[in-house]
Amino acid sequence: MRIVELTEGTRKNVLNDLLKRSPNNYSEYEGTVNEILTAVKTGGDKALFEYTLKFDKYRLTPENIRVTAEEIREAYDQMDPALVEVIRKSAANIRAFHEKQLRNSWFDSKEDGTILGIRFTPIGRVGVYVPGGKAAYPSSVLMNVVPATVAGVRDIIMTTPPGADGKVNPGTLVAADIAGVGAIYKAGGAQAIAAMAYGTESVPKVDKITGPGNIFVALAKKAVYGHVSIDSIAGPSEILVLADETANPRYVAADLLSQAEHDELASAILITTSRELAERVSEEVDGFVKQLSRRAIIEKSLDNYGYILLAENMEDAIDAANDIASEHLEILTANPFDTMTRIKNAGAIFLGEYSSEPLGDYFAGPNHILPTNGTAKFFSPVNVDDFVKKTSIISYSREALQAVHKDIELFAESEGLTAHAGSIRVRFEE
Repeated sequence: MRIVELTEGTRKNVLNDLLKRSPNNYSEYEGTVNEILTAVKTGGDKALFEYTLKFDKYRLTPENIRVTAEEIREAYDQMDPALVEVIRKSAANIRAFHEKQLRNSWFDSKEDGTILGIRFTPIGRVGVYVPGGKAAYPSSVLMNVVPATVAGVRDIIMTTPPGADGKVNPGTLVAADIAGVGAIYKAGGAQAIAAMAYGTESVPKVDKITGPGNIFVALAKKAVYGHVSIDSIAGPSEILVLADETANPRYVAADLLSQAEHDELASAILITTSRELAERVSEEVDGFVKQLSRRAIIEKSLDNYGYILLAENMEDAIDAANDIASEHLEILTANPFDTMTRIKNAGAIFLGEYSSEPLGDYFAGPNHILPTNGTAKFFSPVNVDDFVKKTSIISYSREALQAVHKDIELFAESEGLTAHAGSIRVRFEE
């Protein structure tokens, strides 16, 4: 991996490189996506089935679009029982973590008859998108569905593309069954997003769409936002390791590669104050890459978006980490908990040498659907709040309103909204 001195100039260059990966920079695909969305919105099942035949080579019908109970049983039979048990354990950890996020409605009353509050209610129907083929990730099924069930969502559907034989990845089906999905539909790509956003004869309209996908899925989610809610526009995966001279170079190298193998656009960055660590990590990376199954992908990822940034001191290193606002941030310093207190921007923070990033991907419990491309400066991981609505509650007695009605009337009239003022004044006419 290339080793670069961390300066103001190199920091800006790294940030510019990373931002090039944003889905917002792929406008050349928007026309195709909008065409698909419009076709499904107006044509319903007919358009959805035509696109599925074109892109997935499978002929959908109203009778075969929904995954059957028998297909789910077959998926269990195809899975290693030990892996099924691991998925169950992971789901339990995710559920336990997210249950701690639940919030209760509250009401605050005063002696004059004023009652104010917030009421939390779950979203009515959620649609989860799951990629198919080699990109099928049962872990992402759990991370999308379990928080929704914890929030109290009663109707959760899923869309995922079928293979040319009409089959769905068995890991996806098992994870969906364990997590609590109500119905699974064989549809993928932008056309599946359209089906969930607008509804078709076979696929019900949802209120919110979550889940990762390729650039067409990302742009489709962006386009339907407003018709439905969405979780986020996910960019390529990324990891930043913040380390000092105490870090184990072999651990650091392995952790960087855990994200570089996702795809050619993935980013892996080490920021360190130790030149010796930087050089040893670079050597370890070279050794690991020769042994890994996704070598070609990793090499492209590291060539384009892999960096070892050498900082003069830990303050500069932390400043750079906050600027980058990485999806995953590992802290491998002498006192990682102290270092963490100075981190403002990160999707998820992993502390210490035995808290490597895949622990969060698969098993620990916190959500692995995280803000990317610097959006950790203002976005959060997927959580229970993503699946609830907050409704304000307001109740005033005559006594309470009488004490403030002239203030409200004055405020409304200052904005030229005399009907607003009248709505208050009419209650105190002689």
